[in-house]
Amino acid sequence: MLGSPVASLAIGIASSPDDRKKLAQLLGGTEAFLIVSSVDQARQFLNVVETSAVAATAAPVAGPPVAEPVTTAPASAALSVDSDRRVLRWHDREVGLTPLEHDFLHCLVATPGQVWTYQRLHLEVWGNEHLGRGSDIHSVVRRVRTKLALLDAAATIHAVRGVGYRLAATG
Repeated sequence: MLGSPVASLAIGIASSPDDRKKLAQLLGGTEAFLIVSSVDQARQFLNVVETSAVAATAAPVAGPPVAEPVTTAPASAALSVDSDRRVLRWHDREVGLTPLEHDFLHCLVATPGQVWTYQRLHLEVWGNEHLGRGSDIHSVVRRVRTKLALLDAAATIHAVRGVGYRLAATG
């Protein structure tokens, strides 16, 4: 269609987890991005996207795509963290947050779509750089995902494997 906005997608290719982490930090402010570990994965994803665009009304493509780009603007507009009352708000619904949940969500909601590395989250939320096994972060993420589900929020926390987390729109 003429006059339709063109969606942009940044694709990063890096074979090592450290390089993917650096790419995620560089692309974190991008509206939508995909990080893959090989050119073949990128081609596979682009083939799925191209096939989906051509056959938008046809049957779904066999097999899931490698990854889905996510735009976060619609979800982030209605999702907010009330720091004074320490609650998460989705439209007219609210749920209480623990201090760790609040600090974690405050980071993600303030910068939707941006990837927060494990190290940066640990520094912002716990106030130190100790990563350990990461079970402390995983525990908070699990609880926050449950609270997002209770609110029926159109947002979720996506894990960026080997890098960290970001807030993303659902649906």
